[in-house]
Amino acid sequence: MASVSAALKSRVRRPQLLNKVMKAEDTLKFFKNGQYLGWSGFTGVGYPKMIPIALANHVEKNNLQGKMKFNLFVGASSGAECEDRWAELDMIDRRYPHQVGRNIKRGINEGRIRFADKHLSMFPQDLVYGFYTKDKADSDKLDVVIVEATAITEDGWIVPGASVGATPELLQMADKIIIEVNTRIPSFEGLHDITMCNMPPHRKPYLIMNSQDRIGTTAIPIDLDKVIAVVESDRPDHTGPNSPADAKSQAIAGHLIEFFEHEVKMGRLPENLLPLQSGIGNIANSVIKGLAESRFKNITVFTEVLQDTFLDFFDSDKLDFASATSIRFSPDGFDHFYKNWESYKDKFLLRSQQVSNSPEIIRRLGCIAMNTPVEFDIYGHANSTMVCGSGMLNGLGGSGDFLRNAKLSVMHTPSTRPSKVDPHGISCVVPMASHVDQTEHDLDIYVTEQGLADLRGLCPRDRAQVIIDKCSHPEYKPLLQDYFDMATKKCLARGMGHEPQMLDKVFKMHSNLLENGTMKIDSW
Repeated sequence: MASVSAALKSRVRRPQLLNKVMKAEDTLKFFKNGQYLGWSGFTGVGYPKMIPIALANHVEKNNLQGKMKFNLFVGASSGAECEDRWAELDMIDRRYPHQVGRNIKRGINEGRIRFADKHLSMFPQDLVYGFYTKDKADSDKLDVVIVEATAITEDGWIVPGASVGATPELLQMADKIIIEVNTRIPSFEGLHDITMCNMPPHRKPYLIMNSQDRIGTTAIPIDLDKVIAVVESDRPDHTGPNSPADAKSQAIAGHLIEFFEHEVKMGRLPENLLPLQSGIGNIANSVIKGLAESRFKNITVFTEVLQDTFLDFFDSDKLDFASATSIRFSPDGFDHFYKNWESYKDKFLLRSQQVSNSPEIIRRLGCIAMNTPVEFDIYGHANSTMVCGSGMLNGLGGSGDFLRNAKLSVMHTPSTRPSKVDPHGISCVVPMASHVDQTEHDLDIYVTEQGLADLRGLCPRDRAQVIIDKCSHPEYKPLLQDYFDMATKKCLARGMGHEPQMLDKVFKMHSNLLENGTMKIDSW
């Protein structure tokens, strides 16, 4: 047994677990090639650091690249110093259900890592259903689940840190459990609302009527007999700075806030709006910053992830309460959060992703969902995951959970993105999305820096004209209009004009991008 620090003793209130304290390097004996591993963590916070890094060091030191590979299950993405380094060392065979990192993305697109994308509300339940372990020879459990805790209660229950994610369900499916107790950061005890997963037909509704409602416990119950090691961690979450707002994202935020004001004026939204869901990135940050500076007040949030701008939103006294599964602040944001702990700790809570992303709750609360796609087409289908239909970006995340079920489903993106040869080489508005994650049936509003397209109640051809008029970039608008006019004429002549497409031309812009580095073509 390793020596136990005073800091660790203060966090571990179940004395018998102190008998299982060891150094990260001493846990290497528990791991072997081909195992199914679970990690805590969501959007790069709350993930284990000591053991994944010790394993990576072991593989690198002993030239075991490609010989010690694991099937890795995490609620969403974890830290680059862990999973992206594992990808670089060829330590990942399969990965589920969402990832972020240059090396892991490359491994997926080169065919070395078998990745399966999934709605984040569905991943934990499907895990408990046994869908991911059905082909295991020895058992339907995950071999080892490594979780980061900020405290362990008298009952031996785990208090997570800055995220909950799929940790409760991963622990339910664990054959063996290793706990990393992070004494570098404060205990987050009291900030979580934990529910476990029941099997059909015994599942019950989540009785959440507003963002503040609590329905669970403040820590995660576990089977103490499964705990094989406790390791002290002294490493913070490595989140990096947030993307700064730019002119395009600020313009998008302006269009959206003007739209919300109109909806309130017309009586379709209450004066404090409805619970907001906002994705990750500079556009999402700009929208939240814009709302903090707007006339709206007494706002609530029901979302996946809180970023730094939500701290400004709280500080403006316009945000009353936020429910999420993760707080992904920058290092400066975490410093500000910890220094002002007393003023923030009663204003938000962290739930499991199965609850934070629950379609049932999203629809009941009437959330306003706002997310960023890779591209969308003139009829309103959106691609959130694939570059040119084939190259995995990060994964679907929770965007589908929210967009399918929200009262208002909003997609926001710049109208163009730069390619290597053209500052406007990629049009985010295309004739047909090269991959569809959200269908035309699920989305209401598209916003670019050019304008806002309200698609509610429109037929496909009307949607197309509004999107071309309001959202497309001037350098692509004539091209898209020509395509739409030609397709409409040809398809109506055939008696197939409901949603006109020319199948021999529909991906000509994408093909030109792959061949020539720009979506600009001379003609159709």
